Amino acid sequence: MTLFSQSDTTNQNAPLAERMRPQNLSEVVGQDHLLGKGRALRNIIEQGIAVSLILKGPPGTGKTTLARLIANHMNATFIEYSAVLSGVKQIRDVVDFAISNRTFSDKNTVLFIDEIHRFNKMQQDAFLPHVEKGTITLVGATTENPSFEIIPALLSRCKVFTLKPLEKEDIQKVLTAALTDNNRGISNETAGIDDDALLMIVGCSGGDARVALNTLELAAKLSAQQNDRILCNHVEEALQTKPAIYDKAGDHHFNLISAFHKSVRGSDPDAALYWFCRMLDGGEDPLYISRRMIRIASEDIGLGDPQALPLVLAAHEAFRIIGSPEGELALVQALLYLATAPKSNACESAFKKAAERTTDTSDLPVPIHLRNAPTRWMKSEGYGEDYIYDHNVEGSHSGQKFFPDDMKEERYYHPKEFGFEREILKRLKWWQHRRQERRKKVDEP
Repeated sequence: MTLFSQSDTTNQNAPLAERMRPQNLSEVVGQDHLLGKGRALRNIIEQGIAVSLILKGPPGTGKTTLARLIANHMNATFIEYSAVLSGVKQIRDVVDFAISNRTFSDKNTVLFIDEIHRFNKMQQDAFLPHVEKGTITLVGATTENPSFEIIPALLSRCKVFTLKPLEKEDIQKVLTAALTDNNRGISNETAGIDDDALLMIVGCSGGDARVALNTLELAAKLSAQQNDRILCNHVEEALQTKPAIYDKAGDHHFNLISAFHKSVRGSDPDAALYWFCRMLDGGEDPLYISRRMIRIASEDIGLGDPQALPLVLAAHEAFRIIGSPEGELALVQALLYLATAPKSNACESAFKKAAERTTDTSDLPVPIHLRNAPTRWMKSEGYGEDYIYDHNVEGSHSGQKFFPDDMKEERYYHPKEFGFEREILKRLKWWQHRRQERRKKVDEP
């Protein structure tokens, strides 16, 4: 637990990202949808309103900064926790402190919890009465979807604000400020930076100001060793590799697989391949992606192309046998096939319609001619009597009724006039015609 009213930005030993942390709203860049004139979050900060918040957004977008500004404008004591290192005991300690802080100093306490989604249900429950009473003003930061990770009771007591990745021009402003600031920045530590090098840092930051400043700081130190300006080769050395923005248990996981699925459904093989590579780059299990492709083969293609499902199953098994990276090509083959295959959701729609009807008709008995008759008694009761064995009829189609006696015949499956289902549609029309002809003969005197 750390207590402070504002960050220590004057310590030259602190990382550049900490030294350049905004000290007031005028220094904050980006997030205009939250901090623009008249916006709710800006009013909360400027007026020092004591309201518990959840700040959801990617790393390096200003969640901690905004929490500190809230505490500063409230003239409150700021207590910072990391959900990774804290437990219920620490929660009790901060509540005790908040009570004495209000009693003896007449000050509010802002409790900032970084990665609040890592607190379990019991730990989150421990906040409820104290947030309810206003003993503490809770500000939670999370990179995950609050509706998935925060318990409903706590979520209902907090206002949720979503921060966006910083735009490239915002990142450039942050870097320019660091390069020109004599006290907190590095203007005295570098001979400047080439425009191409600056743009390289901006482009590789992923909208994360902390990543951008850390890269600039290291590139500046590398260039200083050569008594040179910051050049592209210094930035490349500082970057090494760009970490993929991906969390297999959170929003990025679900958003990317959703984008992949919708790209395949929308018959865009290039977009589907892009999202596939994004997931692999982030460390996603390729078999998870192939399991989704198995679903796509039935949900979005179905009998529009009956070869889609066996092909995806073969690709799934191929990857299981040979693994990565060779097996990934089998998955690519499958996803390109799926993306370019004729699409039909007729199977899924038929299943849903039939499932809905069973709720209303589940008490209707099976027609006697369709019942199984394995015993002599069942046969004596007429089970299976008058059933027509279709293979004994010309065309192998008897036209008999298969729905319950007290239920009208219904149609759930409507094949599309596209792909292989065009052939299925022809078959259904032929069978329908045969059924009508057979029933006419039965009804004739």
